Amino acid sequence: MIEGGAIALAAAAGLAGGAMNALAGGGTFATMPALLGLGAPANVANATSNIALMPGAWASAWAFRDELRPVGGVSVRVLAAITFAGGLAGSVLLVATPGRAFDMIVPWLLLVAFLAIAFGRRAGDWLRDRVTIGPSTLMVVQAVLGTYGGYFGGGVGIMTTATYGLLAGESVRSMFAPRTLMLAVANLAAALVFVATGLVRWELCLPMLAGGLVGGWLGASLGKALPAPAVRGWTLLVTAATTIVFFVRAYG
Repeated sequence: MIEGGAIALAAAAGLAGGAMNALAGGGTFATMPALLGLGAPANVANATSNIALMPGAWASAWAFRDELRPVGGVSVRVLAAITFAGGLAGSVLLVATPGRAFDMIVPWLLLVAFLAIAFGRRAGDWLRDRVTIGPSTLMVVQAVLGTYGGYFGGGVGIMTTATYGLLAGESVRSMFAPRTLMLAVANLAAALVFVATGLVRWELCLPMLAGGLVGGWLGASLGKALPAPAVRGWTLLVTAATTIVFFVRAYG
């Protein structure tokens, strides 16, 4: 029988994670430590976190629905289909293989994401002056992001923000709607596999899910009201903190 304190901790972590995902991504870094602290094995914590944050991600996507538009010349429907296929592949990979080697790579990916967000506009202009960045490039990278989102997903929202800025020249604020939808789609694909393979601890998942729903809606509401410089500053702060956490986790 789960104790009241564990329920409260799970719900609070879901609230924080849902809000973080809506604003900049990185909600996993609120939910995963809580689940690990409550005794869930790492793979179970990852799967449970994914399910718990999924409704909040969809709540945020719904709140941003009127801002959806093509990214880099690729329709949102095409990007969502690619993300769903990648999410299925990544979640199957998680179930079938150990993740230690991938854990060692993730901090470097996040560092690249931080640099891309910090210098993304100038780097994107420099890159577009020298190479052709077309829809096909964005679709290939979106497939990689979807696979990562299904496999682990920590920081995938941050990576998506960096990718859209670098390859499509999008501002951080304009990415809210498509990025949030892609996160929700990847979570949905992974959820199908995680539920089917029995990796979810439902007694912790359900209170975390309830908190994530509220957090996702609150985060989206706040995000729509914030000015662009505040969004950029918050995104950089979350990205830097996430990168440090993952370097410590992998190499500490």
